[in-house]
Amino acid sequence: MRLRLRPTHVMRMEVSDESLARAAANGDREAFALLVGRVYDRVYAYAVRLTGNRTEAEDLAQDICAALPAKLKSYRGEAKLTTWLYRITVNAARDRFRRASTHARAADGWGDWELARQAEITEAAERSDWLGTALRDLSADLRETVTLILDGVTHAEAAQILEISEGTVSWRVSEAKKRLKAMKEAEA
Repeated sequence: MRLRLRPTHVMRMEVSDESLARAAANGDREAFALLVGRVYDRVYAYAVRLTGNRTEAEDLAQDICAALPAKLKSYRGEAKLTTWLYRITVNAARDRFRRASTHARAADGWGDWELARQAEITEAAERSDWLGTALRDLSADLRETVTLILDGVTHAEAAQILEISEGTVSWRVSEAKKRLKAMKEAEA
């Protein structure tokens, strides 16, 4: 199949990039298509050199070309279009690197936070397991009293529930702490 070009296409191939850019900025879709066809490979090749990654460079070049219609409105023609596009590519690459760096720092922070959280969970579970085992070694009256206090019951409420005086609750809690401490020290 042979591609037929209309006379305007042939003429536009002789037109400078800068003239195509001005026409594209004024809404000429044909000029825009021809311009992108001319510059895409250069933008992509430069992006590959900047990023060192073909996939990243392709994404970058496509993003630049997608934003080009709006950016062309700010093109003043003071520099060659390719120079201007290289500047846009450098800025876009820097933005990408900054976002990636920020994301990596955030991810690192979350990773550290998650590791710390998992360590706390493990430590709390170990303490809970130890306490559960240690409580079984206490007498029933000490275990009943301490378990109520650990559940957030006040000494007065524990006294009422166990039908003992508040002083006895306080003594049992103190005695349980001494015995639990002695058990912990014996393990060390």
